[in-house]
Amino acid sequence: MRAIIVKEFGEPEVMKLEEVSMPEVDKNQVLVRVKAAGINPVDIYIRGGQHAVKPELPFTPGKDAAGIIEKVGEAVEKVKVGDRVYTAGSISGTYAEFALCDENQVHRLPENVSVEQGAGVFVPFATAYRALFQKANAQKSETVLVHGASGGVGTAAVQWAKNAGLKIIGTASSDKGKELVKEQGADFVLDHSGEEYLEEIKQITDGKGVNIILEMLANENLTKDFDVLAMFGRICIIGNRGAIEFDPRLAMGKDASVCGMSLFNASPEDFQEIYDVIYKGLSEGYLNPIVGKTFPLAEAAKAHHEVMETKAFGKIILEV
Repeated sequence: MRAIIVKEFGEPEVMKLEEVSMPEVDKNQVLVRVKAAGINPVDIYIRGGQHAVKPELPFTPGKDAAGIIEKVGEAVEKVKVGDRVYTAGSISGTYAEFALCDENQVHRLPENVSVEQGAGVFVPFATAYRALFQKANAQKSETVLVHGASGGVGTAAVQWAKNAGLKIIGTASSDKGKELVKEQGADFVLDHSGEEYLEEIKQITDGKGVNIILEMLANENLTKDFDVLAMFGRICIIGNRGAIEFDPRLAMGKDASVCGMSLFNASPEDFQEIYDVIYKGLSEGYLNPIVGKTFPLAEAAKAHHEVMETKAFGKIILEV
């Protein structure tokens, strides 16, 4: 089978398409014929060697994918050959024609969701749900600022918040991105490329500020966030690309809570809740993964450049 192989940490070009052996399936494992694989920022940090957990070299990147169950181990009960599934992690990596997964890493993909959309389900929608509800404890009628709402996690957050009855302010920096955020259901869409959007948020909230901020780029925005955060507000840090100097009095003055999150620190119980609500949302149609751009598997390096170097717009997908 064909798979992307990383033999050294480094720039996107370290990813090479090679012929490799088909994985062997153990009794509690399944083999997925991958139709599409999703690219997440965490994939990029792992490939570059910046992630806290470094896989043993060589390895195949990727956690998110969607496809068809090709083979199941003798003890597998949850799925059967031929089932449409999305992956929530993988033993062998998903940038490949086949991915080996534990039984608990595959989940049913509703028929109304395409495999390309399915490849953009797990990390974006699970991250957004965990940040909004399991960490920030969002409640109906509260106001949430999705700071960077046009990417995979951002669009997912807007969809979750809309269904939960929150008032949503979403930001983006391109006209195309702002239109996308509006289409997902945001009540207000602002351009975060300048400073005037902070004053606009104050006007929208009658000077009270927002209850919750989902922060996708903390090194750029965290200090500014406190300017538009309500008293007793909560900031959940989802993304960050560098160190900052921070004055704790910003949090003290507003009795604010700032939490970081990593999806993979969730407990088994939290993950089960996430899987259940994702399936419900996809089936009922209020969750709708947005595919921004697709690349063939052989152009994985180009796709990684796209994720990090262009303005966010939906999910970047590899077609296999």
